[in-house]
Amino acid sequence: MAQRLGAILWPSFFAAGVSTMVFFAFVDPLALRDLTFPGVEITRSMGYTIGFFMFWLATASASLFTWLLLRPASRFNKSLPLE
Repeated sequence: MAQRLGAILWPSFFAAGVSTMVFFAFVDPLALRDLTFPGVEITRSMGYTIGFFMFWLATASASLFTWLLLRPASRFNKSLPLE
């Protein structure tokens, strides 16, 4: 189970880190806050943190979906027992 979680979470963590760096190189979290939630008081570092976890959730979902699609079909295509 730990190996499966690691195979999903580690690549998604790495991809989220890269995505966060690229995204926030062009977008200021405070400007994004002013466009989306102007009434909410979010600091720049909180914006980076929220952005990272959003990217991590998105990339972990993609990794999980890939893992589900790559499971061996033999687990599901067993013949029914004869009666």
